[in-house]
This record gives sequence, structure tokens and C-alpha cells, in this order.
Amino acid sequence: MQISIVIPLLNEQESLKELHDWIVQVMQSNHFSYEIIFIDDGSSDESWKTILELTKINEHVKGIRFLKNYGKSQALHAGFKAAEGDVIITMDADLQDNPEEIPEMYRMITQEGHHVVSGWKKKRYDSVITKNIPSKLFNWAARKTSGVKLHDFNCGLKAFNHKVVKTIEVSGEMHRYIPVLAKNAGFSDITEKVVQHQARKYGSTKFGAERFINGFLDLITIWFVSKFGRRPMHLFGAWGVLMFIVGLGFALYLGVDKLFLNPTGRLITQRPQFYIALTAMIIGTQLFLAGFLGEIMVRSRKNDTRYNISDKINL
Repeated sequence: MQISIVIPLLNEQESLKELHDWIVQVMQSNHFSYEIIFIDDGSSDESWKTILELTKINEHVKGIRFLKNYGKSQALHAGFKAAEGDVIITMDADLQDNPEEIPEMYRMITQEGHHVVSGWKKKRYDSVITKNIPSKLFNWAARKTSGVKLHDFNCGLKAFNHKVVKTIEVSGEMHRYIPVLAKNAGFSDITEKVVQHQARKYGSTKFGAERFINGFLDLITIWFVSKFGRRPMHLFGAWGVLMFIVGLGFALYLGVDKLFLNPTGRLITQRPQFYIALTAMIIGTQLFLAGFLGEIMVRSRKNDTRYNISDKINL
């Protein structure tokens, strides 16, 4: 199979049929072998009913339904796990991503050899205040932190080599930083393509203040985990030892001063250096123990159930 199109959705009943027909027209006109995987992330409308109707008229349509809303990252994780195509395309279900871009993105993966091709919505039709400015801030921070030179991390339209999605682990709100996860996993050939942005036709945006804050927190998490996730002792242990040595140095100084240099001076407990030494040694010990516990957790980590699926169709 050439292409797997993974589409996470939440309450997008009105757009699903139109999106499906648009994708099918593009796939058939380019003679692609394909599958469309819809992941219903706990919709409260008739989205799943629409997906079931689409599976009856098109055998290439597959569906996954979550018991409740787990988030876009979990939906993509389930879709990636089910995808069988040589190239995996992700796109949103709100008709803001143009399926006409898929053939060129497929060519960039298969013929030019890129690992990831990320869409860049250079001209957007969203609200400037509530979405465009926050997105620009996100993208600037992500570029500076990750070293991945993309203009639009938030674009849902992306293309991946099959090996990429089977290797990376998407969680939290990290779906917008999948190129960063790919780079950290060793897939360094990451590029972008200017794509056409469509104005939202149905419903309302799911972007809000909570996702804005969570996105920044996840960016920090990615940076931290990529550097110290496998060996937390390298960070916490190093700082713990440094703090302990500082505290021990102050303690030795106080001891020598009291015993040999100034035995008739103030009591040790009346000197601020005593409390600096005590605090530094306690913090150092705690940091070292944190690194030690982190190492144990990394080695004993098990895959917990991240989401519960209530239905599957054609899978």
C-alpha cells in the first residue's frame, strides 16, 4: 500500500463526507493505493455514524473510536499503529488541510528521500489574535529549542516515511512537535512544503488557552527528555554531587575555623554559613536520590494503557 491517511477528529460530523470525497478524488486521479483511517476521539455528535456510513461505500475507509476524548496525540498514536502504507499522511478533519497537496508530499518522501515533510500554511485564514500570533510564538520557541528549522509546527498536514511513525512515541500535546520527536529518534532529513490553507467551513476551532499553555510545557518536556530522559542521573546526580560538595566545603571551613583559627568566636549555629552548608547538603542529597529514582523508573518502565478503544471498523 502506498499511502495511509490518518485523520484524528472530534465533533466534525458535517465535514467528514466532503473530506472523504475530496481525498478519494485525489487518490483515484493519481492512481494511488490507499487507506483512510478516521480516529474518533470521543465525539459527542454523529461523527462515528458518518464514519460507519463511509465504510459501507468505500472499503478503503477504516475507523477507530475512543471511549472518551483522550486528545489528538493519542488519536495519532492509534492511527500510526494501524497504518500500513509506505507513506503516512496526517491531516485535520475540518477541511482546512487541502488533500491536493498529498501527491507532491508523497513524491518528496518516496523520490527525494525525506523522512518528514511538514506543511507550512504561509497564508492563514484564522483569527490573528487568538491563533496566528500564538502559533508564531510557538514556532519561534520550537525552532530555538529543538533546532528543527520549520516555520509551522502546528500544521496538521504532514507526510512521514513509514519507519518514522513506527519508531516515535506521541503523547501529551506533542503531536505538534512530531518533527522534533523524529529528529530525536535519528530521522534528521526533515523539510517543509508551502501548502494552501482553507478557511474553516464548519464548526469552531478546538484551539484555546489550555492547549496554548500545554503546548509550551510539552516543548520543555521534549527538550528535557531528549537530553536526560534516558539517563536522569546525568542531570540530577551531577547537580546533587555539586551541591553536596559546596555544602561539605562550607562545613569543613566552619569546623576548621572553630577548632583551630577562632575557637572563642561565635557558635557555629549563629553563623549563616552553617545554614548554607546544611541546606546545600540536604538539597544535594535529594537531587542525587531523584536521579537514582529516575534511573530505576527508566529501567522498570512499563507501557500503561493510554486510551481505550470502543470500536474498530475494517481493522
